[in-house]
Amino acid sequence: MSMEQEAARSGGRRAGVFDIRAVIGLLLGIYGAVLTVTGLVGTSEQDLAKAGDVNLNLWTGIALIAASAVFFAWVRLRPIRVPTEEE
Repeated sequence: MSMEQEAARSGGRRAGVFDIRAVIGLLLGIYGAVLTVTGLVGTSEQDLAKAGDVNLNLWTGIALIAASAVFFAWVRLRPIRVPTEEE
């Protein structure tokens, strides 16, 4: 069943950008990208030594990007239906 057919069946339309899951996914993606770039470019040997030779910025950034992808998949696979008012 297509999304249009499902929307017609459920009597509503998709929430789209106003879905809070999309906003959270976007923020997690932005923070993840910043941390990933910081981990790739701005990590010194002193930073690695403090963290036990683990690049925490890089791994945290990758995890945030993965979480962002999960949120966007959730929005895409289970959209919120907003009821339409009939006149």
